[in-house]
Amino acid sequence: MFPERLEDCVGEDNPVRVIDAFVAQLELRKLGFAAVDPKATGRPAYHPAVLLKRYIYGYVNRIQSSRRLERECQRNVKLMWLTERLTPDFKTIADFRKDNGAAIGKVCRELVLLCRRFGLFSEAMIAIDGSKFKAVNNRDKNFTPAKMKRRMEQIEKSIDRYLGQLDSADREASTVAEAKTSRLKDKIAALKDGVCQHSCRLNLCGLV
Repeated sequence: MFPERLEDCVGEDNPVRVIDAFVAQLELRKLGFAAVDPKATGRPAYHPAVLLKRYIYGYVNRIQSSRRLERECQRNVKLMWLTERLTPDFKTIADFRKDNGAAIGKVCRELVLLCRRFGLFSEAMIAIDGSKFKAVNNRDKNFTPAKMKRRMEQIEKSIDRYLGQLDSADREASTVAEAKTSRLKDKIAALKDGVCQHSCRLNLCGLV
């Protein structure tokens, strides 16, 4: 059902192209990301650029669960294009955030500043944990140093809260998933038991 080229499904003005170009120009090693250089032995890990693109996509679209990001990569054509159809599981995604939390925070801050500077989200809002920043300026184009400092502090606090919410969302999702899996196994076992009992009754009656 998929086209031969995912490129055909992603328009030239699609926001995922901004994310792709933004991550491509980042110096991940200097920002502090781990595993930028692959090890000489063992199975190669996912490159941090791919996982970072996925997190930025979730950041922009308010997807705060690693499990949800995992599902989106399996069905969202735009995200498939962005991550080159790579589909790491939710644990890999969550571990990437835990190992690179400070670096991810720096990238999110740069993304907000970039969007504000170039008006990449005109007629829209960039929202982080309920704190909203207009992507276009009006009469307040003359920022004083004090005003810039306050704005940067607001952005950094919002990003910290957002990363904290990601941790909470993953813990809650994991608990719910385990409970659902347990209930589903019980139901399957009960269904199999019921089928066996029904089959035994039919045998006793000589119907099978």
